[in-house]
Amino acid sequence: MAFIDYYQALGITKSATDKDIKAAYRKMARKYHPDVNPNDKDAQKKFQEINEANEVLSDPEKRKKYDQYGKDWKHADQFEAAGQSRQRAGRSQGGQTQSGNFSDEDFSDFFSSMFGGSGKQRRQASFKGQDFNAELRLSLRDAYTTQKQTLTVNGKNIRLTIPAGIENGQTIKIKGHGGQGVNGGPNGDLYITFSIANDPEFKRVGNNLYMNIEIDLYTAVLGGEITVNTLSGKVKLQVKPETQNGTKVKLKGKGFPIYKNETQFGDLYISYSVKIPENLSEKEKELFGELSKLRK
Repeated sequence: MAFIDYYQALGITKSATDKDIKAAYRKMARKYHPDVNPNDKDAQKKFQEINEANEVLSDPEKRKKYDQYGKDWKHADQFEAAGQSRQRAGRSQGGQTQSGNFSDEDFSDFFSSMFGGSGKQRRQASFKGQDFNAELRLSLRDAYTTQKQTLTVNGKNIRLTIPAGIENGQTIKIKGHGGQGVNGGPNGDLYITFSIANDPEFKRVGNNLYMNIEIDLYTAVLGGEITVNTLSGKVKLQVKPETQNGTKVKLKGKGFPIYKNETQFGDLYISYSVKIPENLSEKEKELFGELSKLRK
């Protein structure tokens, strides 16, 4: 996986405060959100990088490791454990060590010992396995409810619970289901990125849903009751008399569930499209003519 400069990804400096990080993440996430940039692969990739950067920099412990080890921050525990072992070995042999930090030579020895270099087996240390990445495709209606799925990774079945409300482009981590660790080290992790297909009836923006409903001219003029689909079932809706083409109404709480909080929902926004009647009979044309005269 290519190295990502997390500070650069969020457009901040290393002196940024927690508040700065939070504000920068919100700004960048709005800019590159997949719903704002549909079918833009570059924007989706940028959105994933922003999420990854925020996950690390908003966690004080992870940020500390990242600042100290850079692209190797995920292996900080192994580096430090090897450094401590080196100190203990030096003391047991009557030698002296100045600190537990690695020099460039120490890093070189550390990696060469793991991959068969120079015979310095006493410095051999455990190493975390490779992280795996996978993509899981869902429909919008699947993402509306909590899903249980079984994935097969390297011949192993993984039972996965997907919370309702997960977003397109969102990535979750399954700890310990990546590559096998080296020299007894922990396994890598599995990162699953969700790809949620567009729905022919509903458009999702955040936790809100948007849809277009066609009504006939007579209902638009006189008002009436219609039945509309929502993701939680059909509902009856009263159309006000003299409703204009393009009128928008809001159905509160009929949008998408909030991620990991299924008791709260966004809203559903409906836009009316008034259908003009076609293939009028002579009598209908005559009546419309009379109406036209009355309006004048």
